[in-house]
Order: sequence, then C-alpha cells, then structure tokens
Amino acid sequence: MQAGTVVGNLASAIGATTEEAALVADLKAGSEDAFAILIAQYHQPLYSLIARSLSDPADAADTTQEVFIKVFRSIRGFHGESSLRTWLYRIAVHEASNQRRWWMRHKKQEMTIDSPAESSESGDDGLSLAATLADRGDSPFDCAAQAELRLQVEDALRQVPEAFRTVVVLREIEGFAYEEIAEILNVNIGTVKSRLTRGRSALRALLVAAEKNSASFRAPAPSNLQSRRRLETVTK
Repeated sequence: MQAGTVVGNLASAIGATTEEAALVADLKAGSEDAFAILIAQYHQPLYSLIARSLSDPADAADTTQEVFIKVFRSIRGFHGESSLRTWLYRIAVHEASNQRRWWMRHKKQEMTIDSPAESSESGDDGLSLAATLADRGDSPFDCAAQAELRLQVEDALRQVPEAFRTVVVLREIEGFAYEEIAEILNVNIGTVKSRLTRGRSALRALLVAAEKNSASFRAPAPSNLQSRRRLETVTK
C-alpha cells in the first residue's frame, strides 16, 4: 500500500512537471491561451501575497499587473532552475519590495488621518494562520466572527517588519517549503528559519497587544471567552 502511494505521488509529480514544461514552452512561444491559463492560476495567490506585503494594499492590483507584465517580458529567460511557481513568486516579492520603497518615498506623504477600524478578537478553535486568513463556508455568525479575526490578524501582520512578514506569508499562508522560500528570497535556509521565528514572535506580540487593548475598552462577554482562546491558537 505504501509503495503504491509513493509510486502514485511520483507519477503525479512527473505529470505536474511535464504539464508545467508544456505551459512554459507555450509561454515562450507567445501563446495568448498559455498566458490566460497562467493568469487564471496565479493571479489570486500573487495578488494576496502582494496585498499583504505592501504598506497600502490598495496598490496591490497595479503591482500584480506589473508582475505579469514582467513575466511576459522575462519568460524566455526562465530556464527551469526552479519551479515556475517559485520563479513567479520571486518576481512578485521583488515587485512588492520596489513598490514599498516607492511608497515610503512618495505616497506616505499623501496619507490621510484615517486609521483602520479596531478589530475585536474572534475566530475558530485550532486555527492556523493560513486558515484564519482563508475564506470558508461557515454560518453568517461564524463568518462575521472569522472576518473580525481575519482583519485583526491582517492588521497585525502588516505591522511585522518587512523581511520577517514576507517569510511568514510565504511559509504560513502560501505553504512554501523552506528550500523554496530560500530560492525566492535568494537567502540560505538558516536565514529563512531565523526570519520565520522572529516573524512569528512579532506577530504573536502584536496580536496579544491588540487583544489587551480591546479588553481595556470592554469587558469580554461570556460568549467571547471561547473566541479569546481561539485567538490564542493563531499566535502559537
């Protein structure tokens, strides 16, 4: 049974690699259909990564468009040293970094005095960071609670220093392996693990501080006690 599973996984991996090679070949040939497939498959995950990486998520759409323009112009230089997915994320991280630098120099001066609304604690038992930030098909009450927690985590994540935040997003939300993250960021695995540890710690501290801040404004109702315990699981 185990041998059959291994063979099946190997066959799937080979099939995926062959499919990717065919897609890359079509992309290099300038196939519009191939680019449509690429955009359909990667637009949303790259957009989500970029939105969580930028100081102003409103710039994510334009930056994502820039990523695909760069992919279109650079695809002939892709020689398969990494997977196509890793290569795409490397471009996305680079473009997000460029946008952040531009924002710090220019757009930050144009910020209004509006501040994000405070988020209260809520969530689901045993949630990981990825599950917290994912859309799910719960009841209206659960959806509202999950949305509150998602906003709180997104806000805290945006306050984590850039280098640590990027690794947290790639590992905890996008599900990349350490080796893939090292390729995307062009750093060694030890640096990836160090940044991930520090990013998790920073996120945990921000969420705990946010919870204490919320508690200082209102006493938690009995119905919120379970939600508070759920919030704690996100920071573990």
